[in-house]
Amino acid sequence: MIAKVIVDVPASQTDRLFDYKIPEVWEGSIQPGMRVVVPFGPRKIQGFVIEIVRESDLDKIKPIADVLDVVPVLTEELLQLGEWLSNQTLSYKLSAYQLMIPAALRTKVKKEIVLCGELHQLPFHLQTYFKSDKKVLWTDVITNDKASLKEVQQLVEAGQLEVRYQVEEKGKKKTERYIKLVEVDNLEELIPTRAAKQKEVIAFLKEVKQPIAVQSLIKQMETTRSLITTLVKKGVLEEFEKEVYRDPLAGVQYDQTKALTLTSEQQKVITPILRSLEDHNHETFLLHGVTGSGKTEVYLQSIDQALQMGREAIVLVPEISLTPQMVQRFKGRFGSKVAVLHSGLSMGEKYDEWRKILRKEVQVVVGARSAIFAPFTNIGIIIIDEEHETSYKQEENPRYHARDVAIFRGDYHRCPVILGSATPSLESYARAKKDVYRLLPLTTRVNQRAMPAVEVVDMREELRSGNRSMFSLILLELLRERMKKGEQSVLFLNRRGYSTFVMCRDCGYVATCEHCDISLTYHRTHHSLKCHYCGHEEKMPNTCESCGSDHIRFFGSGTQKVEEELARVLPEAKVIRMDIDTTRKKGSHERLLSAFGRGEADILLGTQMIAKGLDYPKITLVGVLAADSMLHIPDFRSAERTFQLMEQVSGRAGRHELEGKVIIQSYTPEHYSIELVKSHDYEAFFQTEMAQRKTGLYPPYVFIVLVTISHPELTNVITVSEKIASFLKRELQESTTVLGPVASPLARIKDRYRYQCMVKYRNEPRLHETLREIQQHFSREMNQGQLQVSIDMQPYLFT
Repeated sequence: MIAKVIVDVPASQTDRLFDYKIPEVWEGSIQPGMRVVVPFGPRKIQGFVIEIVRESDLDKIKPIADVLDVVPVLTEELLQLGEWLSNQTLSYKLSAYQLMIPAALRTKVKKEIVLCGELHQLPFHLQTYFKSDKKVLWTDVITNDKASLKEVQQLVEAGQLEVRYQVEEKGKKKTERYIKLVEVDNLEELIPTRAAKQKEVIAFLKEVKQPIAVQSLIKQMETTRSLITTLVKKGVLEEFEKEVYRDPLAGVQYDQTKALTLTSEQQKVITPILRSLEDHNHETFLLHGVTGSGKTEVYLQSIDQALQMGREAIVLVPEISLTPQMVQRFKGRFGSKVAVLHSGLSMGEKYDEWRKILRKEVQVVVGARSAIFAPFTNIGIIIIDEEHETSYKQEENPRYHARDVAIFRGDYHRCPVILGSATPSLESYARAKKDVYRLLPLTTRVNQRAMPAVEVVDMREELRSGNRSMFSLILLELLRERMKKGEQSVLFLNRRGYSTFVMCRDCGYVATCEHCDISLTYHRTHHSLKCHYCGHEEKMPNTCESCGSDHIRFFGSGTQKVEEELARVLPEAKVIRMDIDTTRKKGSHERLLSAFGRGEADILLGTQMIAKGLDYPKITLVGVLAADSMLHIPDFRSAERTFQLMEQVSGRAGRHELEGKVIIQSYTPEHYSIELVKSHDYEAFFQTEMAQRKTGLYPPYVFIVLVTISHPELTNVITVSEKIASFLKRELQESTTVLGPVASPLARIKDRYRYQCMVKYRNEPRLHETLREIQQHFSREMNQGQLQVSIDMQPYLFT
């Protein structure tokens, strides 16, 4: 038998299947989706088995050297998905498959086979390995005795053995010492009459009837380690190691919640979803519900229905809004059936959560973008909350969008996919209008609560009237009023740091990064200037580098500066600041939000991470400090992002009994994306923005591809980008527009010069083929590491 393997060498020459002979003893044991070690030139490397065939066209075939898994780490569906993904994103197949397994499996691993059952139940020749220890190295058994793989597989299935991956350092399995009672005949003789504490421990263990963690026993019985050791020596207790999962939510209490009665509007939108579930029918729904309209309850009840049918559910939430609140809602309803996957977990925690999914110990996964690859085999429903969020798009290879992967998997499993948002992306809403998706509207808040009143303050008028503060008079007055009433406020600013740039007032010099074409941001804590692109840091200068003047000042305001200003104008206010700088440490997100939820602060000040998912009864005021900061970015989606963000932030106010108020401070209050937030009119915004997109020929009227070329030498970048642009113009249809080459908005990052070309097309049959040719043509130069040509089929960042 021949295994077709993708080898772990990400290069264009190796982006194909290689044939390897399966040694006879492993025939029937090696399956597609397993990882193997194969000889490749002079070395041995890892690879994924993609398919198994009977014969090869080649005469000389090397055999597989080692097997790394007992059960496939990639299901049949994920193998198909990887193939599709690499074609869609023009990336290597290997990169697509590696996305789907946890990082712990991609590092160096030491594998052990652990005895879980009784020794005498093993075949005689395997017993010899476990005589002195319950753990033996995989290499000692499988690599040295190839014939035993089949038996080990069967014993793993029967639960007699277990294979553990001991990942060097980070992804080690976590084990704890456990104790269990041993049946002995002469118990009275072993335990003297006066040893009352020993008797208590034995009686307790008889009562619990199952092994218990040593630490837990010491705590519950108020006993000591030495007493347990004494009982172990007497042979009354047996001590052993047991693997425990690292629980990212350990110690967090979840109150069990029950399904709420749906409003007539919620009932109307859930009916087609449940019908699609029952009929095993794949359909993509766009749930367009205003903030506070009860979308989460619709999700929870739809998932409940899927679980009752014995199926599984994947829920994606944007990385930033993976607030404890969202996880709490799912844990509260489905308890231990939920696994959580996001970037805040350690490598070991991610690995444990992934194994729970693989072993079918959970039925629901809540996570950020990569959770869409959860190795479920019977998916009943996929939900993408806040579907307009750009964090669902991966910005490095493979550049996939989680929405496309969700629709592929939904189609494969014949199940509904729900895209939910108060402000859907224009592309999704346009598809719903054309019946590609099915639109489900939720137009009112639960309990008929009013949407918060929005007031836009013209900051130009404030300046004219002599107010130079970053807070308008009305916002300050309302902040004071809320504090008197004991209510809470949220202040939103889309910038971290102290100020956006540092400039000399005499000559106009701006401090810029020496490795990137971008101004440095001042951070107050270390009195330093930082580049948010390459991480370069330098001390804040006292005089101008260019003219020597000491009139060097900060311009713009970041969250740190706002916090300082708040302390000056409202000294009595307790403020919690949330931005990337204050939430770096693990668990800091939860800690800060929980403190705010408990009422330990009057004002929550933050960047984008506070715009979504917050639901606290006391928030009655939301202030947006610089609404225009995103509006003037050179990006055709800037108006859409501004509207979405304003609408999301507004939705944090007045979600419960108390009425909400929103103050938006802007220097361009007449712009439609800010004006329409006042009436919360998404439909009017959609129509206005679509007219703009039609005029400029942008999505959803056309598709866009962005080709970015970078190199340390400027002349090389220009030469290559001109070749690429003229090749695209020559090969593609006349109706397709090729723009460029031009310097990227950030013309240099990390000492690399950057140019880009843009392709706008409606229907271009030769597009993939042409772009692949470009990749092939420059592959050698790219492998040498100097030139980079990156192709983004669905760009969200144009920097």
